[in-house]
Amino acid sequence: MRRSVLTLLLSLVALPAMAEDIGSVGYRFKWLGPNDKIVVEAFDDPDVPGVTCYMSHARTGGIKGAIGLAEDPGEASIACRQVGPIDEAKLATLKSPHEVFSERASLIFKTTQVTRFLDTKRRALIYLVYTDRIIEGSPRNSISVVPLAVR
Repeated sequence: MRRSVLTLLLSLVALPAMAEDIGSVGYRFKWLGPNDKIVVEAFDDPDVPGVTCYMSHARTGGIKGAIGLAEDPGEASIACRQVGPIDEAKLATLKSPHEVFSERASLIFKTTQVTRFLDTKRRALIYLVYTDRIIEGSPRNSISVVPLAVR
């Protein structure tokens, strides 16, 4: 029992970042329920303080969207920027590739994910956003690169 509680607590610490809603715009009117919209969210890289990613993606409205049963389109865009100092020692401990953000895009089977890669040769962090599904994923993706300052 103790071990399972400890395992649960440790897994919560390792969860990907949570997104903060920045804003949204409606793009399709729905007679019932909320309109379809494009949402802009921000999240800080949990392993690299000083990097923030901004992601935009569609959110399905209507009655299904209002009650959480709608499937969102599998398209997203991302832009990541250095917004503060980056600890050089932290970079040496990064796993690459590593999932830094995940959000469900349907009730069960679909998620939007952001994976970070470290390109040591070119001194850059690369962030890839894509949507996957248990049965059939989508090759639609977007990347953003954060160059690491030369020292």
